[in-house]
Amino acid sequence: MADGRPWRSVELFSGGGGMALGLARAGFEHRFLIDWNTHACATLRANRGMEWPIRQDDVRAVRWRHMGLDVDLVAGGPPCQPFSIGGKHAGHLDPRDMWPEAIRAVRELRPRAFLFENVAGLARPAFRGYLRWVLRSLADPDVEILPDEAPPDCPGVGEYQVRWFLLDAADFGAPQRRRRVFIAGVRRSLGVTLEAPTPTHSRDRLLWDQWIDGAYWARHGLRVAGREPPRDQIAAVERLSRHALAPPGRPWRTVRDAISDLGPPNGVNGHVFQPGARAYPGHTGSRLDEPAKTIKAGDHGVPGGENMVVLDDGSMRYFTVREAARLQGFPDDWAFAGSWTESMRQIGNAVPIQLAEAMGRWLRGALDRAARIDAVPVR
Repeated sequence: MADGRPWRSVELFSGGGGMALGLARAGFEHRFLIDWNTHACATLRANRGMEWPIRQDDVRAVRWRHMGLDVDLVAGGPPCQPFSIGGKHAGHLDPRDMWPEAIRAVRELRPRAFLFENVAGLARPAFRGYLRWVLRSLADPDVEILPDEAPPDCPGVGEYQVRWFLLDAADFGAPQRRRRVFIAGVRRSLGVTLEAPTPTHSRDRLLWDQWIDGAYWARHGLRVAGREPPRDQIAAVERLSRHALAPPGRPWRTVRDAISDLGPPNGVNGHVFQPGARAYPGHTGSRLDEPAKTIKAGDHGVPGGENMVVLDDGSMRYFTVREAARLQGFPDDWAFAGSWTESMRQIGNAVPIQLAEAMGRWLRGALDRAARIDAVPVR
């Protein structure tokens, strides 16, 4: 806590609330959330409108200096379409690129720390120059440089110590494979160092629990007899079988872990069957006993043959809204505003709550350490 009060935050591009929920669970108190999308803001208001100040607006219209906000953290997920593998790959030339607005918010609010999330595509070689520009601009937000003038890496320069990481949500407890870039920073004057966040879950531990000691199947009341690992897991299982002890940490969470208690779609609380699912090359759905493939938003809510589950009998169907929400970590009482398409778009665009909470706790740990350092009297 800062001066005996909770750590206070502002969030840009809040969407359906994934990062906001995760950061709140990590101990941050939201003082302002903004998003331009009507349905996303309706979702936020329906679920947390009594607790969180929510504004529907274009971030470019916000004058942060004039708002009188004293915040510890600026967070958010700038639109990912300019850098998405499935997009037009226009990068900073795409009018939807909002990284300059994230940087401006840091420049005008001067928080103790910031945390931003984006698609893994931002780390591709095609965008590495722009990523360097983002990092350098966040490190010293008063020094304005053009994106086309991509500077060299200058890790020791600027007001903020900045780190970036490519993380998989499954490694932090989400029942979904979702690789994302996180960019974090803290003021150098706080005197703390940002170490890499430590994963808490692993594929090796899941395979051990499934194929070495059978604890996974027992937990679900299923028989292990007659089951064999999929072909793409055999080598890893053979390697693990040569070890005497289970791998440390927790197992990756699977689709079955996340949704099995819901049962078949029953039309209640977003658990509604949606027809039309079909498999085709590259779009074969998610296995029940692995983390889901990345839940995607797409232009029409569900892109192509993605966002499907392969059931025990080999049939497949779309994940229901409630199942997809579970895979992103949303609680069952979190209601999404809008149609099935709009709900799935909000879910697909969200930061998995487990990952947002893990990163929030990691960054809060740095702020807590800084507060303790600041509290030590000078002799």
